[in-house]
Amino acid sequence: MDRPRHLTATLCALAFAVASGHADAGKVYRWTDRNGVTHYGDRMPDAPPAEVRVIPVRAEPSAIARLRLEKQDGRTLVWADNRLGGPIQVMLRIGRGQVTSEPELPATATVPPHGSVVVATFTAARPAELQLDALPGAPGARPLDAQYLLPLQQSQVRVHQGFAGGFSHADPQNRYAADFAAAIGTPVVAARAGRVMQIESDFDQAGLDRERYGGRSNFVRILHEDGTMALYAHLDINGVHVRVGEQVQAGQRIGLSGNTGFTTGPHLHFVVQVNRGMRLEAIPFRMRGVSFENF
Repeated sequence: MDRPRHLTATLCALAFAVASGHADAGKVYRWTDRNGVTHYGDRMPDAPPAEVRVIPVRAEPSAIARLRLEKQDGRTLVWADNRLGGPIQVMLRIGRGQVTSEPELPATATVPPHGSVVVATFTAARPAELQLDALPGAPGARPLDAQYLLPLQQSQVRVHQGFAGGFSHADPQNRYAADFAAAIGTPVVAARAGRVMQIESDFDQAGLDRERYGGRSNFVRILHEDGTMALYAHLDINGVHVRVGEQVQAGQRIGLSGNTGFTTGPHLHFVVQVNRGMRLEAIPFRMRGVSFENF
């Protein structure tokens, strides 16, 4: 879920490149209003009628950015649109072809929440293919020495895998992650106050095939005041109880633990990350009542 998302634009056509493998189940809602008009949506209507039909569909990880091309006064502007409730960093590359641009490619930019930024402008022939890589978070975060709460509403704490765990915590993005034992449906709470910047909630399968399940976990990503981001992953199907842009307080319920994505069984994956310039890295954290030294 933390790998850069690649977007490709070929000439004037826009296409999203997503992870390969089989998609898991999502939902589309179908209902008819009082005027007899049938509607389809990816979420329940605010004022649902008597009957709303739920239609299972194939779901893919959501793109966090959109690549957009715009012609203006003989030039071509390349826009990056941020779909998250927090900042992202993007890098524009040439996939195929040659180009004269300002600035020269590859070029990076930081895009504010739900905002848009011109990453580059073509002043000569446009390349046959462009690629936009996107990662959550803005570079330059300065982590504070914060103490985190236990992210689960349960009396006993058991850590299945701690810092630098050999199974799945060896890479930079997860080196300081902790996997907490938690039965499916255990309430998950915010370990620190912040703003919800990203969620995934439609996946319902789990397994040890990294290619198939690595990017298909339900999760909540919360942005803190110092630019760090906490990730709460492997949540239950429909186990996300917050919305993008919502401000949450430490201890507030944000979802339910589950068993989705690349996992051996039910648990909560918790990690604090920063963007170090198109590179997500986990950072150590202190948690009240828990020591990770022995795991």
